[in-house]
Amino acid sequence: MRILLCNCNSPPSLTPTPPQKLPSFPLGAAVWTKKTLVTALTGALSLTLLVSSPSPSLSSDSQFFQSSRPPQVSAPLPDRCTGEEEQLQEEEDKVDLKPEFVTNEKIVQEAWQIVNDSFLDSGRHRWSPQSWKEDILGTSIQTRSKAHELIKRMLASLGDPYTRYLSPAEFTKMARYDITGIGINIREVSDDIGGVKLKVQGLILDGPAHTAGVRQGDEVLAVNGEDVMGKSAFEVSSLLQGPNETCVTIKVVRHGNCVPTESLEIQKQLVARTSVFYQLEQVSNDPSSVGYMRLKEFNALARKDLVIAMKRLQDMGASYFILDLRDNLGGLVQAGIEISKLFLNKGETIIYTVGRDPQYQNNVVADTAPLVTLPVVVLVKNKTASASEIVASALHDNCRAALVGDRTFGKGLIQSVFELRDGSGVVVTVGKYATPNQMDINGNGIEPECRNFPAWSDVAQHLSRCNSLRQG
Repeated sequence: MRILLCNCNSPPSLTPTPPQKLPSFPLGAAVWTKKTLVTALTGALSLTLLVSSPSPSLSSDSQFFQSSRPPQVSAPLPDRCTGEEEQLQEEEDKVDLKPEFVTNEKIVQEAWQIVNDSFLDSGRHRWSPQSWKEDILGTSIQTRSKAHELIKRMLASLGDPYTRYLSPAEFTKMARYDITGIGINIREVSDDIGGVKLKVQGLILDGPAHTAGVRQGDEVLAVNGEDVMGKSAFEVSSLLQGPNETCVTIKVVRHGNCVPTESLEIQKQLVARTSVFYQLEQVSNDPSSVGYMRLKEFNALARKDLVIAMKRLQDMGASYFILDLRDNLGGLVQAGIEISKLFLNKGETIIYTVGRDPQYQNNVVADTAPLVTLPVVVLVKNKTASASEIVASALHDNCRAALVGDRTFGKGLIQSVFELRDGSGVVVTVGKYATPNQMDINGNGIEPECRNFPAWSDVAQHLSRCNSLRQG
C-alpha cells in the first residue's frame, strides 16, 4: 500500500499599495513521501499538508506517499466520450482475478482498515467503523466495480468533503503529478438547479492562466475542445497537466455570465516565478520607513525571495515590516514553515499537527535565530488560507506580529492518499493543524486584533505587552 499525503490566488494586478491602508486585492500545493517521512504542501490547486522536509511545489491543496509493495504503473485511461463508460465498466467487471491478485472483498477490507486506523473526523457527527464492517464486509462482492462502489459509499457516509475514492487511472495520474501546469485552482460549485459547475477558485498572480486572461470566478466549460460537464475538479486539473512549454486551450464563461464565452490558449510553465513584491514606504508624519512585502503564494522561491526583500528593505532603512497575506491561499506548507522561522526565536512553536496516527502528531519549532526582530504587521482577510494561516498564527501567537484585517479562511486539514492493492486509492483526512496557542484553525480561521491599520507606536506597545505576558 502506498500513501500520498495531501491538503492559489487571483488578484488582477500587482499595483503597489500604501502600507497605511488596507487595499482590496482580490483572491487568488500533491506530495510524495514514505510513511516514516511526513512531507507537506498546501493550496487549492493546492492540497494542504504538513511536512518535516521540503517537497517539490505542485500548486495544488498536498499528499503523502507510502508503499509496502513495488509501485505498479497502470496505463492511464484514454480520454473517452459519452457512451464508452459502459463498455469500459463491463471490461473491468470481466477481469479474471488470478490467484496472486487481491480479491474484491480484500480491497474493501483494506479501505475499511485505512479509515479505521487513520481517519480524523473533523465534523460534528459520529461515525461507526464497526457498523461499516457489519453492513458491508459480510457480503459477497462479485465484481471489482461493485467493490469500488462499496468503497465510495463507505467514504461518502463519513460526511467529509475531502475524503474520497480514486480510480486506478486517477491514482496513476496523481502519482505522476508534477509542478507543470497553468497556475489555476478549480473547485466544484453547486448551481441553482442542482447541477455542478467547475469554477476558478484562484490562480497564481502573473502565472500562465492569469497572463492569458483567466480570472477569479470564471467557469471552465472545456479543455482542448473536450466538454468538462460531469467531470470532477481533479479530473479537469489532470487534463491541464502536461510537458513544460506545451499549450492547452480552455473555454471559459466569465463570472456572472455577462459576457460571451471565450477560448484562451495558455502555455504551461515549469519554472516558479517570484511570489514576492516589496517596496519601502515612508510613514506619514514620521521619519520612520516601512518595508512592505506582499507574498502571493508559498512556492519554491518564496523563502529565498523574501529573505532578499527583508535584507534589502532593512539596508534601505526600514524600521517596521508589513507582510501582506490577504490574497494568499497557500502553496507549499514547508515554505510557510521556513518563512515563519525568519521571524521567530529558536525553540518557538510554529504549528502543531493533530491526528490519530502518531506520524501526524507533531510540534514544529523554529531551529534558528530570527533574520529580523523589527515589529511586524501581517495583513489578512477571508482569502488568507492554509500555509498563510500557519505563518500568521505563528507570528501572532509568538508575539512577533500584530494581525490586521478580517478573519482568515480556516483551512487546516491534512489529507493522505493511500493506494489500494488493485491500483486504486482513497484520499482520507488524517489530521489537522493547531496554532501555537492550541487553537484549531480548520473551520475557525484566525481573528486579527485590528480591522483598521493602527499607529506604529500602538503596534510596538502591543507586541511589548504581549511578550511581557508570555514571560510572566
